[in-house]
Amino acid sequence: MLAYPQHQAENLQQYQFGFLSVEGDDHFLNITLNRPEKKNAMPPQMMNEIAFALNHAHYNPEIWGVTISAKGDTFSAGADLKAFAGLPVDIKGSTIPEPKKPVKLGDAFMKLHKPCIAIVEGNVYAGAFLILAGCSHVVCLENVELSLPEAKRGIWPMQVMASLAPIVPKRILLDWCMRAEMISAQEAERWGLITKVLPPEDLRPYLDKLFQQLKQVAPLAVQRGLKAYDEMLNLSPVAQHSYLLEQLQELIKTKDAQEGLTAFREKRPPVWQGE
Repeated sequence: MLAYPQHQAENLQQYQFGFLSVEGDDHFLNITLNRPEKKNAMPPQMMNEIAFALNHAHYNPEIWGVTISAKGDTFSAGADLKAFAGLPVDIKGSTIPEPKKPVKLGDAFMKLHKPCIAIVEGNVYAGAFLILAGCSHVVCLENVELSLPEAKRGIWPMQVMASLAPIVPKRILLDWCMRAEMISAQEAERWGLITKVLPPEDLRPYLDKLFQQLKQVAPLAVQRGLKAYDEMLNLSPVAQHSYLLEQLQELIKTKDAQEGLTAFREKRPPVWQGE
């Protein structure tokens, strides 16, 4: 179950975001963290806004993918510790409603079931790792550094650990958590957290190519595939193959699958309907 029901999250335009900029562009929903004066530290309402935008993208068939970027010199400092300590935080005019259940960013990304690209041009700290771990692609500038500093503050990156565990080897992950040191973008790329590290002049050409590649493949096939991957993790190895065969058989019946096969035979580009 998502934090926001469909009837609520599909009406994006009727709400005001206080901590994000959100806009659609050619089948992509572009989310920008917009609290640069606080290094994009995330109070609960900001996390609600992120979950709301992701839930909207999940429900909307016209959205094929999501991007997440940030204003300012820091991608995000993670959770706003003052807010989580009970101190007041300005909600900045946000009208995003309270969720039906507590927001867990890791779950919000996992249940998106659509391509999600993090565009990282500033340093990443603490709970912001949840965003990187939740995205299908993380494109990062070469001078960026990352850190899990929680242990230096007497706490531990609990939820981050769950999101990173399927990506980063155990010893590397626990070392990052225990030593709380700065990690280079290149090291994070080596261990799979970052997809591509680039110099500034190569960032936009790489993203343009990535967007075009993602728009050329069948959006419904990608969505069904990501959902199947998510759900098969809860099955035994024996049950996984039976489940995935069923999913393939259902996918073959879709209009996009028939269009893809027909276009292949006719040697022409397919025209996707998302059905």
